[in-house]
Amino acid sequence: MAAIKTQPITRIEEISKEDFIKYYYKPQIPVLIEGLTKDWPAYNKWNIEYIQSLAGDQIVPLYNNEPTKGKQKSAEPTTEMKLFDYLELIKTKPTDLRIFFYDLMKKMPVLAEDFDYPDIGLKFFKRLPVMFFGSKGSKVLPHYDMDLADLVHFHFHGNKKVVLFAPSQTKYLYRVPYAVHNVEAIDLDNPDFEKYPALKNLEGLEIEMKHGDALYMPSGYWHYITYLNGGFSMTLRAFSKKPQVLLRMLYNVFFMRHFENKMRKWKGQKWIDYKDQKAVRRTNKLVSK
Repeated sequence: MAAIKTQPITRIEEISKEDFIKYYYKPQIPVLIEGLTKDWPAYNKWNIEYIQSLAGDQIVPLYNNEPTKGKQKSAEPTTEMKLFDYLELIKTKPTDLRIFFYDLMKKMPVLAEDFDYPDIGLKFFKRLPVMFFGSKGSKVLPHYDMDLADLVHFHFHGNKKVVLFAPSQTKYLYRVPYAVHNVEAIDLDNPDFEKYPALKNLEGLEIEMKHGDALYMPSGYWHYITYLNGGFSMTLRAFSKKPQVLLRMLYNVFFMRHFENKMRKWKGQKWIDYKDQKAVRRTNKLVSK
């Protein structure tokens, strides 16, 4: 069966600040570091049952694998549930429901006592550690982060597969205009190379994360995530100081996102279909050259 070309992400046990900056941050190359969390209280404490004991009564919005339609916003929850009940669900059976961008400092600040900000040369934005929860069956649409931050993604309780694509691969990913994701009908696990021929040229980086692993994702890298079983992750972010990256971030956050949601509200599904068709035409034309 045809598949997207990938190669493994480098996996290391530990690294000095100087080597991380030299070999990974400055050249913007992903790396998985196993030892960053070993000294954290979180390494031994963080599991699904622990989270349930802290904030099980919270009502949380849940997202699924279905593309947003009509007048929905580009990222809109499909339902909501008590956190305890949701976590019980992901312990017991597969579901595509997941928690997205859970603000740790606002909703469960006690967790901040369980981790440190790694001294690897990144200046982390300490007001916004965010968490993500999912079960076997949960997938995260291929996308890059709108704020173009450098990310360190820590996984706990379970396993997940992460496929990254460098910014240079964007031209093959069928990126949708006024968005940071690709055409949602594309299934990267079962790519249709006839309908989307540019995917034949796509080259990704792949890793399976386990409890305590930390994955460095450089600014602008696309990520496609598949939960292999129930678990959760935390992302710490560091904003780029490069002027061109800062300008793109400001455009994305303060213009593009709001323009997209206004157009969806005005035009509905016609706008979504128009953008998808434009993305396919544009990308296929590039490949045909």
